[in-house]
Amino acid sequence: MSELHHLGKPSNQPIDRVDRIDWTGGAITVRLDCAEFTSICPVTGQPDFGQLTIEYVPDRYLVETKSLKLYLWRYRNERAFNESLVETIATDLLAQIEPRWLRVTGEFNPRGGIQVTATAERGRKE
Repeated sequence: MSELHHLGKPSNQPIDRVDRIDWTGGAITVRLDCAEFTSICPVTGQPDFGQLTIEYVPDRYLVETKSLKLYLWRYRNERAFNESLVETIATDLLAQIEPRWLRVTGEFNPRGGIQVTATAERGRKE
């Protein structure tokens, strides 16, 4: 079993790496929804709100969800454009959990009358 650093333990700060859980099952698609994703607009400094959806087909690991919550927390005070955040999260999770396929979609609340939806996809969903 993979070592879990956060599950069942007190957490008072964001983290840079998610915990992994060993996966020995077959091909499944995992979908994780974060309905309260927040970050900071890099221009105005005002908060951006949105929903983040992470879908993946695991190879050897699952992402442990408490650590994912703590990882996403790190973006709460991050000044970045929505599209860049989605790209960064997809790149990080690809490297950390090594899935066969991964898609990260951010649907951000409208600002200035325009809603941004950005999707980053890696690998092949077989």
